[in-house]
Amino acid sequence: MLPLKEKDKPIIQMLLSAGCCARCVLRFCCVSVQAAYRQPQQETLKELRAFIVDSENSKVQDSADQDSTLENKSHDAAVSETHQDPPCKRVKLEPSGTSTQLEELEESRVCVVCFGILQDLCGKIQAVKIAEAVKAQHYEFDTLMMSVSLPAQLSVREHSCWLHAKMKIREKGLTLDKNDVIQVKEAFKWIMQSLVGKELGGISVVTKSTFEVGMEFSHPETDSDCHFLAKACPDCFTSTKNKPSVFTRIAVIKALEKIPDAKFLKLYPCPPTQPTSCISQNVHCLHVSVFIAGRYNKFCRSLPQTPWVIDGERRMESSVEELIAVPILSAFRADGFNFSSSGREDVDVRTLGNGRPFAMELLNPHRSRFSKVEMKQLQETINKSSDKIRVRDLQIVTREAMCRMKEGEEEKTKSYTALVWTQKPIERDDITFIDNVKDLTLDQKTPLRVLHRRALAIRQRVIHSMTTRFLDSHHFYLGLKTQAGTYIKEFVHGDFGRTTPNLCWLLKTDTDILELDVESVDVDWPPVIPE
Repeated sequence: MLPLKEKDKPIIQMLLSAGCCARCVLRFCCVSVQAAYRQPQQETLKELRAFIVDSENSKVQDSADQDSTLENKSHDAAVSETHQDPPCKRVKLEPSGTSTQLEELEESRVCVVCFGILQDLCGKIQAVKIAEAVKAQHYEFDTLMMSVSLPAQLSVREHSCWLHAKMKIREKGLTLDKNDVIQVKEAFKWIMQSLVGKELGGISVVTKSTFEVGMEFSHPETDSDCHFLAKACPDCFTSTKNKPSVFTRIAVIKALEKIPDAKFLKLYPCPPTQPTSCISQNVHCLHVSVFIAGRYNKFCRSLPQTPWVIDGERRMESSVEELIAVPILSAFRADGFNFSSSGREDVDVRTLGNGRPFAMELLNPHRSRFSKVEMKQLQETINKSSDKIRVRDLQIVTREAMCRMKEGEEEKTKSYTALVWTQKPIERDDITFIDNVKDLTLDQKTPLRVLHRRALAIRQRVIHSMTTRFLDSHHFYLGLKTQAGTYIKEFVHGDFGRTTPNLCWLLKTDTDILELDVESVDVDWPPVIPE
């Protein structure tokens, strides 16, 4: 039995006459018992009708009792006239010959508020369709959460019906707080969550999960319902590049809170007009991102870290990012990825030693559970795919752990080996003094070669120590341990004086860099995985 009260009767009568479905009537009656929404809408509609009829019959019976009392008191009139039974007032409430047809018409018409969301789009048949749509996408999940996206005009129609109901019950000295009205999406979830979970094999539907099944509803027939609000409350609607329409649900709700009731009633029908079509539904699935971390070595001097594209033209056939990402994307069946690393090397620079830490965010992965053995196999797949790179310590990490790669990045150190050319001939003793230079502070103006993508600024960086290894009269190896973010090439050749001091200044001759290797990136993340 529906948990309805005597004060709900005028609301029920008014909303049913206005074209609301049975479940929307419950919402406006502020019924918060979930079981009331889960019963078939036809049963709910019958109970609502019976509730109204029983109420009217009770009033009729009370009126008949009063009439009987008056007749007993009018004894003289009863004696002087021929006795006849008074006409039964119940006849007025009894269904006519066409009542069945009227009830069928009432059940078949689309709700003026929810557009049929709480009618034909709620129930076992629809739950089966949603479950089939989810299964077809082959996600891995243990639980799911359900989200509902409603068209903005639904809020307009709900506001119209609320005003209609409020005016009706105000005549009887009652009030209806809009905040007490049950939301469409809440009622929809009450009905559908357990049904969908059951169709998916008993999966638990919870309020927070890594996997989301979203229902997006649209009703093009009534898209224009919101347009009057743009004129009434223009400051509530602002266009943005990322949104195709200014009539977002948030903007519409903001306008409805602002517009006076009298003005709304002048500009929009109350109750709303009857829609001719049911709302359409689209099911989409989304898994939260999975985060992968590891370290990579780069052995090739003609491989960029990320795809190298200039003026729409690709300059290199591959990149470190792609060589790592393609096998991982395939294994996790992800829709896309974001790649980041602890610094980056130039296309002609190798990364040796323990490698450079990197991390990947995998977007909407359909597979998300990998054992340590499977991650090891995936690492081997990457390493076998190319001799230009090698990956180690590949593992799944949390979003929070990824932050450790960037924390204090500029305070960490990196080690390099550079092959240096000198214009003037040198001897071994000419370069030994460099070994004693400690904590040399540089002022580095943004290099000319990166000025197109980095802001012009002067950055202070520190070279903590250097070592030299003599090769011949014009070449030597220079080892450097520096603050992260130091431009090594610019320190060696000076970048036309944009980096000071520089190696040219130290050696009193022009110098240039022929080769550069990253020997170590001193970031203690991600954790080492034993071979």
